[in-house]
Amino acid sequence: MPMSYRSGHYSDHHHPHDHGRTPPRRPAPQAARAAAAVDGNGYAIVHAGKHVRFGPVVFWIVVGTIVLLGMWSAATATYFAFRDDVLTRLIARQAEMQYAYEDRIAELRAKVDRTTSRQLLDQEQFDQKLDQIMRRQTALESRATALGAIPDAAATGSIRPPARGAAAETPASGTLKPSPISDTVIFVAPPDREARLESRTPAIAKPQPNQFAKVQGVDNVLVRLQTSLDTVERRQMAALSAVEDSMESRLRRMRGVFTDLGLNMGQLEAATPRSAIGGPFVPVKLPADAGAFERQLYRIKATRAQMQRLNATLALVPYRKPVVGEVEFTSGFGVRSDPFLGRPAMHTGLDFRAATGDPVRVTANGKVVSSGWMGGYGRMVEVDHGNGLSTRYGHLSEIHVRVGDFVKIGQVIGAVGSTGRSTGPHLHYETRIDGDPVDPQKFLRAGVRLSSG
Repeated sequence: MPMSYRSGHYSDHHHPHDHGRTPPRRPAPQAARAAAAVDGNGYAIVHAGKHVRFGPVVFWIVVGTIVLLGMWSAATATYFAFRDDVLTRLIARQAEMQYAYEDRIAELRAKVDRTTSRQLLDQEQFDQKLDQIMRRQTALESRATALGAIPDAAATGSIRPPARGAAAETPASGTLKPSPISDTVIFVAPPDREARLESRTPAIAKPQPNQFAKVQGVDNVLVRLQTSLDTVERRQMAALSAVEDSMESRLRRMRGVFTDLGLNMGQLEAATPRSAIGGPFVPVKLPADAGAFERQLYRIKATRAQMQRLNATLALVPYRKPVVGEVEFTSGFGVRSDPFLGRPAMHTGLDFRAATGDPVRVTANGKVVSSGWMGGYGRMVEVDHGNGLSTRYGHLSEIHVRVGDFVKIGQVIGAVGSTGRSTGPHLHYETRIDGDPVDPQKFLRAGVRLSSG
C-alpha cells in the first residue's frame, strides 16, 4: 500500500533558505497515483491524485466485513471438506433408528402373536377339557339310568295277606309270636339306594364359543366339576357294589335252599314250566375298552339272570307257609301220641292253629291232583308241584279248587276247618317227596334263611 504522509503540500518553488541545496527528487508517477493518508478526522485514500476520505466507523465496518467474509469462507471450506462424513454419519444414524423401530415393531408383533397363540391354545385346551367333562357327565348319567333300571329281585309268588281281611285274621289283642317264616320273601336293596342312584352332577352351562375366561378361573371351575363328577362316580360304584353283593348273597341263599332240602336243582330247573319265549342266540360281548363299571354291571346282569331262573325253579318248592298272620304249631312232624287212641302214631305233617274259615293258601305253583274227602284228612286238597314234590292241605271246611286246576303261589284253595279225624279247627299241612312225607319245617326253615339278610 502507498506510504501515508501527514497532510501538507509540496511546492515546486525553492525556499530561499534552500538555495544551493540539491532539489528533492519527484516521486515516480506510479507511486503518486495511489496513496492513503490518515489525519485526526479519519482515513483518506489517494489514487491518481484523487482523495477518498471516510471515517473510522466505516473503516472498521469494512474491516469487520472483510474478516467475517474470511471466516465464512474458512467455515464454508471446512463444511464442504467434512460434509460427506457428516452426511454419512447422519444417514447411518437415521438407518440405525429405523432398524431399531423395525426391530421393536417386529418384537411387539411376535409378542402379540405369542399371546394370541397362547390364548387360542388355552381356549382349545379349555374346550377339550369341557368336552371331556361333558362326555363324562353323559356317561355317568347313563350309568345312573342303568342302575335305576336294575329291578329288585324278589322270590316269585310271595304270599301276602289281603288288606281287607287282615283285621279279621289277626287277633286284636296280645303280642304276636315270631313266625317261622315270613309272609313275603323280598329282596330289599340298600335303604339309600335311590339316593345313591341319583346323579348329583351340577348343571354344566357350556360357554359361548367366543367367550374366554381367565385361565386361573377356568382351571378352578374345571377342578370343581371334576371333583363333583368323581364324587358321583364313587357313589355310583358304591351303589353298584352294594347291589352286586346283595344279589350274590341272595343267589347263594337260593342255591342253599336246594342243598338244605336235598333237592336236585338241575332236575327242578328242567321241570320248570317255560313261558313262550324265543329268538336268535346273540352272545354278550363286552367292549374292549369296557371299564370297571361296565364289567361290574355285566356281572350283575348275569347274576340277575341266574336269580330269575332260580326264582322260577323255587316257585315249585313249597318253602312258604300256608297261612298268614300268627303261626303256632299244635302238633309237629314225627311220632306222637294219637289224640283219639292215645297210642304212639306217626304224624306226617304239621298242624297249624287257625280259626274256622281262615283262608288256606298254596305254598308253591302246581296242579291240583286231589280235591275232596280223603278219609282221616276230611276235606283235603293235594297239589303236585312237579319233580316228585307235592303238598297236602287237610281238615278243610271249604274247598275252592277242582282237580286239574293250575294254582299259583298264595292262591286261596280252601278254608280252615275241622273235618275228618280232628279234635278242633286247624290246618293239617304235609310236604311229600316222591310220595313220602318229609318234615315241612325243613322247607320252612329253608325259606326263613332265604328271606333273611
